[in-house]
Amino acid sequence: MDFIVSPAVLIPRPETEHVVETLLHLNGGRTSSPGAPTRIVDVGTGSGCIALALAKEFPEAEIHATDISPAALDIARANAARHQFDQRIHFHQTDLLRGLAPASFDFVVSNPPYVGESEEDQVQLEVRKFEPRNAVFAGPTGLEVIERLIPQAHTALKPEGWLVIEISGTIAERVKPLFDQWKHFEITNDLQGIPRIAAAQKP
Repeated sequence: MDFIVSPAVLIPRPETEHVVETLLHLNGGRTSSPGAPTRIVDVGTGSGCIALALAKEFPEAEIHATDISPAALDIARANAARHQFDQRIHFHQTDLLRGLAPASFDFVVSNPPYVGESEEDQVQLEVRKFEPRNAVFAGPTGLEVIERLIPQAHTALKPEGWLVIEISGTIAERVKPLFDQWKHFEITNDLQGIPRIAAAQKP
């Protein structure tokens, strides 16, 4: 899929495809479910690339997408209209999951900011120059946004619902203790063997 981007959003990268692949795997490869439609929310949607990919892969699902940035949501809405998914995706301007109904989602997915400010010199120059800083850097440790997202996702998910987030190898070990209230926690690697996706199920 082709996406419009601007300096307000991250450029979609192949690693983020693993978020969608993980959700498909957790759903047993099914793209529809009996009974009520699957409800999925993409947190920090940016360009909308994850939400749109999910709308394509799950044609019967109800897709929501959040972002704190109005400029990012403008890009995401433009991409949704371009791919004719503007009637399928519900966009919300909010901080992570604030204001969304509790126990209402089957899946929460996100590619959150996860780079620590101490790692700035290791980030590609074009990322530092052309992509939004608050979408790359989470704070001093890189865990600041994830530490807020995990409890919010626990509240937003239905029992047995799943949280799937993109991470980096530098924070993988520090992420594990944050999931002590969850079950079936697992980290999977990307094609380069780098820890990339953390997934866990709400009891």
